Amino acid sequence: MVTMADESSSLPIDQSHILLTSFNTFLTVAIHNILFYRRLYPPETFLSARAYNLPVHQNRHPKVCTWITDAVSSVAAQLSSGKVYLIAVVIHSPLNPFSLSFPPSPSPIPPGSVLERYTFDTSHFPTWTTPSMATHARILQKDFRSEVTREPLLNHPSLNLTNLNEQFRACLLKMAQAMERLSPIPEGCTFTLAVELKDDAAAPIGHHQDWIPSEPTDPPPEPQDRKGKGGCVTSVASRAETAVAVKTTPVRVVEAGPLWFECWVEESRAKVGLMEFTAAQERV
Repeated sequence: MVTMADESSSLPIDQSHILLTSFNTFLTVAIHNILFYRRLYPPETFLSARAYNLPVHQNRHPKVCTWITDAVSSVAAQLSSGKVYLIAVVIHSPLNPFSLSFPPSPSPIPPGSVLERYTFDTSHFPTWTTPSMATHARILQKDFRSEVTREPLLNHPSLNLTNLNEQFRACLLKMAQAMERLSPIPEGCTFTLAVELKDDAAAPIGHHQDWIPSEPTDPPPEPQDRKGKGGCVTSVASRAETAVAVKTTPVRVVEAGPLWFECWVEESRAKVGLMEFTAAQERV
């Protein structure tokens, strides 16, 4: 039987790199969509765009765009090593409790508590040998190619660019539908991007690090009882503590050749407590 790692290791480096950059593009679009649908920034700060033949939303603030691009690049460096269990866009409650939209009173949850996590299970993500610097530079140069000129490189039997894009499209659509059904979050929430690493992975820390190790916490009750080391990209909210989910909404399993990942939405116990507190305040 051919395993996921065996199948991906047979891919030429050009195909492997395009597969990774395709996922990077999908993750970038997904993050912008999450910021829009969860109203982390005002709707007027977003542009209407199209990706994968689907209407999407892109924040137009240069610093937000730069942060997302840098964060996704840092994730890609970890993904290519095959050591990432999952990626999560984490939404935190306001760091200033008085920004909540009800009269001042003891906060029902600590500032910066995790409210929602948009999780991408990449534990089966394909891996490949890191190319030499010369090969890497050559591949990066080719990133300026159009989709038409890149498509012949994806003529590997297990790869199909059209199918891959359709899978990304369906995932973004299902995620948007799921977010539209979620209860609102308070104004002033922040977000970050977190990764959980496999047990045999070294934490990506060091001088001028992109990642900040998260505080040890209990992992959410996920299938296979996943446990990994955590870390988050330096961001607006640098605390990437793990939330204990009380509600999980499946989104979609994406399967396109050697690329396989699952995504879902988690709502935390803190969010439920905050909603109950807000409802009680409104009844007073």
